[in-house]
Amino acid sequence: MFNKSRFQEGSQKGKKMKKMILMAVALLSMTTATFAANDEKEATATAAAYNMNFNMNSLSNALGLEFDQEEAVEDVHHNFSAEMMNAAQAPKADRKTMVDKAINKDLRYMHSILSESQYHKYLQLLNVTLNNRGIEK
Repeated sequence: MFNKSRFQEGSQKGKKMKKMILMAVALLSMTTATFAANDEKEATATAAAYNMNFNMNSLSNALGLEFDQEEAVEDVHHNFSAEMMNAAQAPKADRKTMVDKAINKDLRYMHSILSESQYHKYLQLLNVTLNNRGIEK
């Protein structure tokens, strides 16, 4: 014989199960969206920290560069900025190595362009910039 109360009881359990599954799906989708937003924010912050573009006139004045030095320093710095942006977009495991290579290359070229006093001041400015941006060297 058909038991109507058991049928209604099963139907209520089915509704509860459906609600629980929908709740779980909603929770997972919100969590995924949050992680995606956090990843995007982290990528933007990293790119901003590794952006080494700055006012070349200010650097020129701070270092007391001659005209021919200005052009050479600007070219070297442009390459350095590009290498740092590449490092910003690299996986974390490779980033430190790429930053170290970019800094060493930049310093090697700058040392050949600048006088000893200019190079010393450039080292100070670069160290302060990297430390302020939280870039490990």
